[in-house]
Amino acid sequence: MKRIFLFLITNLAIVVVLGVVLQLLGVDRMLVAGNRYGINYAGLLIFAAVFGFGGSLISLAISKWMAKRMTGATVIERPANAAEQWLVETVRRHAQRAGIGMPEVAIYDAPEINAFATGPNRNKALVAVSTGLLHTMTQEEAEAVLGHEITHVANGDMVTLTLIQGVVNTFVIFFARVIGYTVDRVVFKNERDTGPAYWITTILAEVVLGIIATVIVMWFSRQREFRADAGGADLAGNRKMIAALQRLQLNHGASQLPDQMAAFGIVGGIGHGLKRLFLSHPPLEERIAALQRRSAM
Repeated sequence: MKRIFLFLITNLAIVVVLGVVLQLLGVDRMLVAGNRYGINYAGLLIFAAVFGFGGSLISLAISKWMAKRMTGATVIERPANAAEQWLVETVRRHAQRAGIGMPEVAIYDAPEINAFATGPNRNKALVAVSTGLLHTMTQEEAEAVLGHEITHVANGDMVTLTLIQGVVNTFVIFFARVIGYTVDRVVFKNERDTGPAYWITTILAEVVLGIIATVIVMWFSRQREFRADAGGADLAGNRKMIAALQRLQLNHGASQLPDQMAAFGIVGGIGHGLKRLFLSHPPLEERIAALQRRSAM
């Protein structure tokens, strides 16, 4: 629960801080009280889209750099041993079959069994695995995990997730200000400029709408995991993909990736009830069952 709490607080803090800064600069005042007709909806929507997509697109552009910094991943320039050589060649083979450019291949030091893929597009990606994965999994299981990550790249999941985040950010920024303006005018009867009620209501609305937006983004993230599992099964074999997920299940399936990277790993957290709504990955038993149904078809 702590990881989910930190993830939510980080994302909400960005939106709220942005809102406070824009209010202090007077930008909100120009958009919602800049003319005698009230809200400038077109201007507000453009403004919300610029800021909503801006942060997401910047994050995507620097995603590989950030991933390396946060995990301490070291890119394999020249394989130093047989394990690194196998890792690079397996990624190369999967990438060729998936029809994408050769990603950078990296290893990061962590006892957990995990891997992730990120990057600005299909042909400029990074695939990284933990030392725990290399030490614990068989080559067949690791091959399936790499197929899963390559499928994320081939499906353009990093770009799609970024665009979805940009869309929900846009609506959070837009509707929070519409709600704030409405409360300020209708409830508090303020007819001059924007009062304290607008500021307070807008911030509260951003928090509530931000939570709803996170639920939407995490739902999409869970769906893409099923697609990546299917892709990994196509590249490495259904039996190998199931075995890899079962290995993760035996190791409790808990991710130790930084919160900003958790959605891009092979495995996420564990949760039930309301907590499940904020998980980036479906439960491993559901993913295994989906592959078993697929093999039975």
